[in-house]
Amino acid sequence: MNKILKISFVLYLLTLSGHAWAGEDEDRNVVYKQKTEIDFEDLEIEGILQKPQSALVLERKKANFNPLIKLRTDWHDKMEESVDEVK
Repeated sequence: MNKILKISFVLYLLTLSGHAWAGEDEDRNVVYKQKTEIDFEDLEIEGILQKPQSALVLERKKANFNPLIKLRTDWHDKMEESVDEVK
């Protein structure tokens, strides 16, 4: 038990001394670049095209919309009107 106590005390002292050393670096000023440019033109990427393991195909129902335009089946009356306009 005494060995464990001594080892833990030594670790505690090392931890305290580590904090003392870390305090000296607080006065540093870190300066970062305003702009970073990365050039990908000379980069060559190699790989293998992989397809999915399986495919899911669902049959879609045809959309059924209410007709907005009524289709004319009898054009006889319009033809008669147009003939009158030509005369």
